Amino acid sequence: MEKILIGGYILLLKVEKQCRVRVGSLGVLRFDKGYYAYVGSAVGGNITIEKRLNRYKKIASNKNGNLRWHIDYLLASKNTSLLGFIPVKSKEKIECKISKVLGEIADNVVVGFGSSDCKNGCKGHLYRFKANPKKLILKTLKRKGLVKNKG
Repeated sequence: MEKILIGGYILLLKVEKQCRVRVGSLGVLRFDKGYYAYVGSAVGGNITIEKRLNRYKKIASNKNGNLRWHIDYLLASKNTSLLGFIPVKSKEKIECKISKVLGEIADNVVVGFGSSDCKNGCKGHLYRFKANPKKLILKTLKRKGLVKNKG
């Protein structure tokens, strides 16, 4: 697999049962059972998608660590599993473009989650789906020209 150093990414999560999680400055949020897709970016400096993913894997497996971003709190919940990720290669910050696409196909958005520094008016960067959204997300990103067909 080609190493993708910079761009955006989507973390695919599953919340096994409804739970409440304290999410930093957002306070306590309720997460319904289901699948979630979180949109993030790794552009600039020495931050790469690989480094971000490794950090998220560590939090998800240890269920602790330095909880800094909204997604960290959800990953640290005993009710949450990290299912995978979808990298989106880009030299520019495309987090909000990806988020807009997910907003068109998701069942819900978690308002304010992951978008506190957003300047593009995103309602949130965490989306809920009733069924596993990986195939739907990939198909939609390809149709919108955000990821390339590989075969």
